[in-house]
Amino acid sequence: MPAVPPAPALGAGSRPSLLPQPASALRKTFRDGYGWDALRADCLAGLVVGVVALPLSMALAIAVGAPPQHGLYAAIVSGGVIAVLGGSRVQVSGPTAAFVAILAPVTATHGLGGLLLATVMAGLILMLLGLARLGRLVEFVPYPVTTGFTAGIAVVIATLQLRDFLGLRMGPAPESTPGKVSQIARSLGTVSWPEASIGALTLALLVLWPRLHRSIPSPIVALTVAALAALLLERLVPGVEIATIERRFTWELGGVNGQGIPPLPPLPGLPWLAAGADGRPLGLSWTVVRQLLPISFAIAMLGAIESLLSAVVADGMIRRQHDPDAELFAQGVGNVVGPFFGAVTATGAIARTATNIRSGARSPFASLVHSGFLLLATILLAPLLGKLPMASLAALLLLVAWNMSEARHVARTLRTAPRSDGLVVLSCLALTVLFDMVIAVVAGVLLAALLFMRRMIEVTQAELVAEPHRKLRQTIPPGVVLYEIAGPLFFGAAARAMRALHSVDTSVRVVVLDLRSVPALDATGLVALDSAVDRLTRADVDVVLAGVRDQPLRALLKAGWRGRRPGVEIRRSFDGAIALATARAAPHGPSATGEH
Repeated sequence: MPAVPPAPALGAGSRPSLLPQPASALRKTFRDGYGWDALRADCLAGLVVGVVALPLSMALAIAVGAPPQHGLYAAIVSGGVIAVLGGSRVQVSGPTAAFVAILAPVTATHGLGGLLLATVMAGLILMLLGLARLGRLVEFVPYPVTTGFTAGIAVVIATLQLRDFLGLRMGPAPESTPGKVSQIARSLGTVSWPEASIGALTLALLVLWPRLHRSIPSPIVALTVAALAALLLERLVPGVEIATIERRFTWELGGVNGQGIPPLPPLPGLPWLAAGADGRPLGLSWTVVRQLLPISFAIAMLGAIESLLSAVVADGMIRRQHDPDAELFAQGVGNVVGPFFGAVTATGAIARTATNIRSGARSPFASLVHSGFLLLATILLAPLLGKLPMASLAALLLLVAWNMSEARHVARTLRTAPRSDGLVVLSCLALTVLFDMVIAVVAGVLLAALLFMRRMIEVTQAELVAEPHRKLRQTIPPGVVLYEIAGPLFFGAAARAMRALHSVDTSVRVVVLDLRSVPALDATGLVALDSAVDRLTRADVDVVLAGVRDQPLRALLKAGWRGRRPGVEIRRSFDGAIALATARAAPHGPSATGEH
């Protein structure tokens, strides 16, 4: 792989842009040189990814409660827009499994219109995040949180697929995952063995085919064989009827009705005119917007996290860096434009991006080819796509859920990680399954933050330094004591660290506080430090703050510590602070003076 070219130096008088740079990946591609060889490689990679994305896009749309063509529209329209405007050269965007757990309840309560409108609102939020240069957002989500809620989402996806995989005869599903599990358990007596057999055949081929042949994507082989097997089974066994896309879904356009997928390109329309939960047009009102705003924010956060994580994975594979702000902005634009053509929510897809890279992709043109292939497939292959069994699509998503769960990795994390991190993983997993992803992520981040603060409290302390000590080059004279304070003095740790200064021997004239290992000082730390220093000065003990670093110094000066009271001095130099303390401790020592 070629090395990443160094960023050009800023010229005289130039300054970094305060706004994201749309299409930064595409512009860099042309700047570095783009020829026929690269175009040929992108076309081949795009075709491979398109083949993989074709059944997956339909399956994911069905999983969230939408007709299958709306998943294709997301990969075609939103995926194409994001590829053009994005900040990652090889990222492929479209519907992803991570959204199933959060979008399915939206469709159930607000219909397809609510899903499309919520996607538009989430896209606007993503655009604002990009404009605010919050592309490093993913760095603030702890790894145990992403591991836990991803595994939880995998459980939710797998639960949703059991109905079609087994051909169960069930009524309307409860909203909660535990309720769905209970309903499935009660319905096991209605298993359709022909459909379960088709699902099992598909799953077996999906798992075994990559071990035999890697050049042909396993979903194409598995779904083709399953569709043929379903047709053969129906002809050979009287009374057997296996659910397929064309038997499950209908469409109506301009007075024309059809079964399965309409053989048409994505057509423009207003998202809020799509059907609501009652089958009538949703409509656009402040009440609807207010109801969808919280879930739209959650969609945007999940979209940002997944897209940026996918882009980071891609960076590691191609040894280049993406532009996170441009990528966020592009994800937002794609999710605003897409629903006006019937597209469900789209985001960066890690599996498809990795397939794109392994297939030789070099630029965003590969993702555009992937979108073009899906457009042609929608128009030309709609009748054939309608023959795909629902059990086969469920099997495909069951495998996606298994890969997404990373069960072995989760188990290893629970064995090897600190117990507190394991607690975060299990909490996020359980909350995602029992409630929803929004609660899981918020609770997980808060729990991780609290555990982090506890760790900082444990490492932040004040310790009396006795002679001899490896950090001391001078001898501490009589009447002077040195306390080393290590770690950030913030609201969780300041009071604990300052307890060591509650009392000192009556023979002590000067206390030196070694702050060389204090990288940060917040308002609570200032209050705790001020209280400790105040107790010492009231006992006629002088205090010298030694080796003060930049951020604590700025905080102290802003709080008015310069010349605040007699007997308290601040020194950047540790040696200078010891010299000052020595002079102050001497009989009739001089007043503390010197440069702050």
